Amino acid sequence: MLTAFKPKSREVTKTERKNDALFLYSEYGVLKIEPKNGSIVRVVRTVRDFFSDEEKPGVVAKEAYDDWDYVENSKEVILVLEKLTVRIRKDSGSVRFYGEDPKNPGKSILLFKEKDVEPADFEEFETFRIAGVPQKTRIIETADGKKEVLEDPLKVSTGKCFHIRWNFELKNEALYGLGQQEKRFASLRGRTLYVHQGNRKIAVPVFVSTAGYGILIDTYSPLIFNDNGNGTYIYTEADSEQDYYFMAGGMNEAVAGYRFLTGKASLLPRWSFGYVQSQERYETQEEILATAAKFRKQGIGMDCIVLDWLSWGDNQWGQKSYDERRFPDPKGMIDRLHSDHVHFMISIWPTMAENTENHKEFAKENLLLPANTCYDAFKKEARELYFDQLKRTHFGYGTDAWWCDSSEPFTPEWNHPVRPEESVIYKEYLDEAGLRMGYERCNSFPLYHAMGIYENQRKAMDENGKKDPGYREKRVCNLTRSAYTGQQRYGTIMWSGDIDASWETLKDQVAIGLHFSASGLPYWTNDIGAFFVKKGAFWYWNGKYDDTVDNKGYSELYTRWYQYSAFLPVFRAHGTDCRREPWNFKGEFYDAMVKVNRLRYELMPYIYSEAGKVWLKDRSLIRWLAFDFTSDKKTWNITDQYMFGESLMVCPVLEAMYYDEAGRELTKNSARGSRNVYFPAGCDWFDFYTGEKYSGGTTARVHAPLEKIPLFVKDGSIIPMRKAALSTEEQNDKITYKRFGKITKGYEFYEDAGDGYGYEKGDYKITVIK
Repeated sequence: MLTAFKPKSREVTKTERKNDALFLYSEYGVLKIEPKNGSIVRVVRTVRDFFSDEEKPGVVAKEAYDDWDYVENSKEVILVLEKLTVRIRKDSGSVRFYGEDPKNPGKSILLFKEKDVEPADFEEFETFRIAGVPQKTRIIETADGKKEVLEDPLKVSTGKCFHIRWNFELKNEALYGLGQQEKRFASLRGRTLYVHQGNRKIAVPVFVSTAGYGILIDTYSPLIFNDNGNGTYIYTEADSEQDYYFMAGGMNEAVAGYRFLTGKASLLPRWSFGYVQSQERYETQEEILATAAKFRKQGIGMDCIVLDWLSWGDNQWGQKSYDERRFPDPKGMIDRLHSDHVHFMISIWPTMAENTENHKEFAKENLLLPANTCYDAFKKEARELYFDQLKRTHFGYGTDAWWCDSSEPFTPEWNHPVRPEESVIYKEYLDEAGLRMGYERCNSFPLYHAMGIYENQRKAMDENGKKDPGYREKRVCNLTRSAYTGQQRYGTIMWSGDIDASWETLKDQVAIGLHFSASGLPYWTNDIGAFFVKKGAFWYWNGKYDDTVDNKGYSELYTRWYQYSAFLPVFRAHGTDCRREPWNFKGEFYDAMVKVNRLRYELMPYIYSEAGKVWLKDRSLIRWLAFDFTSDKKTWNITDQYMFGESLMVCPVLEAMYYDEAGRELTKNSARGSRNVYFPAGCDWFDFYTGEKYSGGTTARVHAPLEKIPLFVKDGSIIPMRKAALSTEEQNDKITYKRFGKITKGYEFYEDAGDGYGYEKGDYKITVIK
């Protein structure tokens, strides 16, 4: 007969406090509870004889916190903080978290619990990296650039790691976060999610709950979230130990807790909240200048124009210099744009073709990822060299912002003509990225890439300031496709990748953007009208409109997308298959876009004030309704309305009302010109345009013609506004304050004390408006 080997006991046999942490020992391993403040604790488990001393890049709150105590009895160990109580079962080491019951002040309530028995399981395995010898690879041309794919890689062992499965139990609660997936849903509950980087995915290992907490899993490897009949757990691919942070408090407080741990979100330059014009692609210096000039002539607000890929010369992929035939005077071009109050952003890539001078510099210093043309952002000297190359050209020319494209930098799903299953995509990402970067850190490349841009630009500006007292600083602004824990520190804006044009995709954008914001990173946007508009041969080139701007169905979709995006943190057009300037859309569509563009600029004092609160008070610009109205359970599953700042509820139109996909008029559409809106309970609401009042907890059919996006304001709100202008730099008229309902408290209005360019370390003033 087979022999049943007895597992190691998880019963706690010893407890001790040392170095401001609580340690609990068992035969199975050691559990460490490390308080970080009165409402946040770190939980670390190891099955080794020691804890890792590895410095992780995401969490920056390293200070000890000692204002806590603990007691123990025969059944449990109890650690008490100001706003959180942690109870550990002695028989299994399972952890439970208790906080104050919002309905019964002074009483505690269970917030979250690990599984009572076997809360975490460790499976040791051997890790490998590509050997330092020539590898067999092949190049695949995709719409996402050239991809270098490994074939039969030669590998070497790099040691041991653990697959870790963390088992827990959930109550009647909704969860939000874990970065950005591709399809819409409200709560994470009942789903299996593969959390890894991709063209249309962003991995952020954070989620928050309507039960009153948030959790940051401090891993840098891909992970799987599962909540179904197979269990509720998180499975991390490669870690030396389990490591997570529990943050007690409502969801807004949990996001603030995440920022306490990982750093404040850098304040973006004021101009970045204006309209950003981009497309695939402007091909010459003359085209860029002519486009900017036409925006001014047409009287349409624009603060930035973007130069997409292929700014370099022929066959010079990723080289950080211009094709001199098409861009003979880049500095002169940028100076000309600046004279018209237009800022300039350029696309830069982490990959550099082997024949480029940039690549040769990296190769000489052994600063490339193995068997790849991508630089090794994990190395400080590689990050310094990358920006040094930018200083010699783009930064030296006066470039205002970076578009760090393909910052994953591996997207193997794009190598297939037919979309693989999610589990296959996950496995291929592990194989491609893990062997080159290390399985234990292959989700974190974008963090290091952004770190290098931010730190080295700040360093360069400090050096320039010492040489020239009149030097004008620039806040770092980096549009980048992927992100990870703590990346909000580095002046980054993320977007949803190369999406395809359909009403379904537009609906998806609302929900996936809210999940991303719930993960603690505040700046997110998308390609207005989608990147792909036409139908192509590959799965991702899946637009519905081959006639593009000549199809009234697409024009309606683009107009509604434009309106929705005017109420995102960053308002940006981009895409291929057709031109993206507003004047390419005719008649009523053009008029509707110009109208909401002006509204964006009229609301700039409000938008920039709310952005100030993102930095100063750790707020979020876009939020699920459930964040602010948690007690109203009807808000938990609403995916087509959201809060924009403290006071505005945005209700975008997400379905065709006037034209079908073929451009035929929908004459019998009963939904024409209106949509249903739910008004969360707890306050009254006012129509932003008319002042009409709606009671909280009710649903109404509201006016939504093509030229208007429905907007509603919370009772008691004050909205600062200013006359629209062609750029944020030209908005100098007096600020007016629009009041809604009964004003019971002052509105904290934030604005620059300086010119909107200085570093984010205090160049702000606050006025309380009553």
